[in-house]
Amino acid sequence: MTTDSLPPQAPPRRGVWSQLRPLLLRLHFYAGVFIAPFILIAAVTGLIYTTAPQVERMVYDHELRVPAGQTMQPLSKQVAAARAAHPAGDINSVMPAVDATSTTRVVFSDETVPADYEMAVFVDPYTLEVRGQERTFGQWLGVRAWIDDLHRNLHLGAFGRNYSELAASWMWIVVLGGLALWIGRRRSLKRVVLPDTSAKKGRSRNLSWHAATGVWITIGLLLLSVTGLTWSNYAGAKIADVRTLFDWNSPPLETSLTADSQAAEHQHGAAPAVEGGDAVFTSGVGIDGVMATATAQGLRTPLFIAPPADGQSAWKVNESKRDWPTRFDAVTVNGSTGTVVDRVDFAEWPFMAKMTNWTIDAHMGILFGIPNQLVLAGLAIGLIFVIVRGYGMWWQRRPTGQRFGRPAPRGSLRALTPGVLAGVAVATLVVAYFVPLFAVSLAIFLAVDVLIERRRTTRPAVLPGTFESVSASPEEAQPSEPSLL
Repeated sequence: MTTDSLPPQAPPRRGVWSQLRPLLLRLHFYAGVFIAPFILIAAVTGLIYTTAPQVERMVYDHELRVPAGQTMQPLSKQVAAARAAHPAGDINSVMPAVDATSTTRVVFSDETVPADYEMAVFVDPYTLEVRGQERTFGQWLGVRAWIDDLHRNLHLGAFGRNYSELAASWMWIVVLGGLALWIGRRRSLKRVVLPDTSAKKGRSRNLSWHAATGVWITIGLLLLSVTGLTWSNYAGAKIADVRTLFDWNSPPLETSLTADSQAAEHQHGAAPAVEGGDAVFTSGVGIDGVMATATAQGLRTPLFIAPPADGQSAWKVNESKRDWPTRFDAVTVNGSTGTVVDRVDFAEWPFMAKMTNWTIDAHMGILFGIPNQLVLAGLAIGLIFVIVRGYGMWWQRRPTGQRFGRPAPRGSLRALTPGVLAGVAVATLVVAYFVPLFAVSLAIFLAVDVLIERRRTTRPAVLPGTFESVSASPEEAQPSEPSLL
């Protein structure tokens, strides 16, 4: 009796997820080990940053607050008082008192302060007393600006900004990859969102807390990552290009005084345009007339008033209420006549321009005040917890007698089918274009891992008592195909 042998069966076809999971696991491992320190620093400094508004108000209470008086002096006199206290530099902007107990802030250019900083002089709007002078970065005073620099660049200048951009470049990838890995291995919603408190101490318990906590903070971390990239060096420039391409920027405000408008001024006997300097604050309608025009147009404090750059330019007045509900209406005013040259209301901004403002201010803890700060603090603490638990798992994965945890298995990239590999390659190239530091760091990971693999697979075995080396096995004698992922 004869039996026919069965034809060999083809290996089962692997689905897309079964192919991608090992790749995500190894990528998550590398990012966790090498990028997590940068993310951890960003989380710690970000946690400190959440206290900045209260610290600023406490440290600079004398400069920022005054007893409420009866009548505020004209804005021009307040500017003159600031100039008397600070004779050098041009006046860049004036921020009138926002309420009955606030000072007026007059901001000067100053060669004695670092680049991108200015000098602010604080004036009591009732008595014209100068309450103090402090250097300022945007709207932030010294202490808050110091905390901001710590979070943004670790006080290392332009080079230091790479750390925060690297953290933001990878955080969304780590978060989404980790979420996919966790959901992919769980069957119940409860096990996805809640840690397994019944798990024994060790790696499984660490994994449960690491992943479940990560699920709860996923959306917040994604928003922080995206908004952090918007003002980064390299990715920020790419995002700016996209915003320009799709017209997602705030509408421009016309500041030029046209020949026709200037001719109309002379026909009506108005004062000629002033060429610049402190004279603009009292010539024509002066800053008091400009303020009156802006108020008549419905603009309300907090306001920033910028003098004209030259005799052919208008004053610019814009609202800057960054907490909810936000206000960013702006007008330009002819300094000779007090007439409105142009107006752009916040309602006219493209939706994505508004979203950019809102999400950035949410990132900075401004948009919703104290609740916003508390949410950011919670995200920072949660992220620190997740990273510490992640390093705990890595440590617990180390083989007996080894110093470090072992990485996820190699070969995941080679195991991809051509179609999936092509999709991964295209996605990587797109991300690399818009997030350059991701591309650079990923290339470094690849190079380092290839070198480690080559060294491991070509290392010779040395015979005891001799200087001659032989290969331990045929497999070890031949370098294997290098693969990182």
